[in-house]
Amino acid sequence: MTKPKAFVENYLENVRKLFHYYKSLGEKAMAQLSNEQLHQRPDEHSNNIAVLVKHLSGNMLSRWSDFLESDGEKSFRNREQEFVDTLMTHEALMAYWEKGWSCLFKAIDPLQVEDMSRIAYIRNEGHSVVEAINRQLGHYSFHVGQIIVIAKAIKGADWQSLSIPRGGSAAFNQQKFEQPKSRKNFI
Repeated sequence: MTKPKAFVENYLENVRKLFHYYKSLGEKAMAQLSNEQLHQRPDEHSNNIAVLVKHLSGNMLSRWSDFLESDGEKSFRNREQEFVDTLMTHEALMAYWEKGWSCLFKAIDPLQVEDMSRIAYIRNEGHSVVEAINRQLGHYSFHVGQIIVIAKAIKGADWQSLSIPRGGSAAFNQQKFEQPKSRKNFI
């Protein structure tokens, strides 16, 4: 049976890897697009990728700045402005993307087992550290998924798969099952 401390250490290691994984997926999707395509909206009621990046980063900067010390909805955040397409160059967009992710990793990388019993507030609602992390992991993976769907729709037949390409499942599984069983993260 896994001891509680080892379980929490495994959880922290896993969520750190998952955040890196979703960051990487978003970057691989965006790398396939031109600057113009990053600003292309699927329809008049949808966000483009640039706006999704701006929203993700704005959320990260708010939630993870002074994590555990102040409410996750910071007074400096202007959520409504996150949905206005203002990051017009690829460089500006990626700099904002990096700023948000850097803030997140700066907050979660030092977390220890004893931090798990602490409370993080988001809009005055208390969350255990696990709940706060899981809330944001779900939020970010949702929006990275949107980025991927939009990018794939824009690229069409030129899309480079970020996972097992269509028609490649049998070969991928064969390769995996030819290896000895081992304990490792899929990332």
